[in-house]
Amino acid sequence: MKTILTLTATLFITAISNAQEFKFEKELINYGKVLKGTNKTKIFEFTNVGNAPLVIKQVISTCGCAVPKKPENPIMPGAKGKIEVSYDTNRIGGFSKMFTVISNAKNKRKQLKIKGFVKGNNVVTSK
Repeated sequence: MKTILTLTATLFITAISNAQEFKFEKELINYGKVLKGTNKTKIFEFTNVGNAPLVIKQVISTCGCAVPKKPENPIMPGAKGKIEVSYDTNRIGGFSKMFTVISNAKNKRKQLKIKGFVKGNNVVTSK
């Protein structure tokens, strides 16, 4: 019985210490003020700080106007990865959108956010 408990505890500790984990350089990207139809794509960069391959299974957007692109291959320990996001800057006004990253990391879900303000591209000419 003691052997089974010891083996179980050892496996549990090993599983915890070998967990995948990632750290984002920024969890919020502020587009600032952009002109209509410009500056659509931004990148969230992260590092796999765990000691096992990290797999981004899915990135879910709160809106069809904000489209994420996840890495297709596992991110090896110590390696960097990126999640590319595009916002439809043809929509004038303020925006704030969330992305949920689903992975095999210790914390399965991670929230990322973009925000900004799209200005109309009215051009004033002088005579």
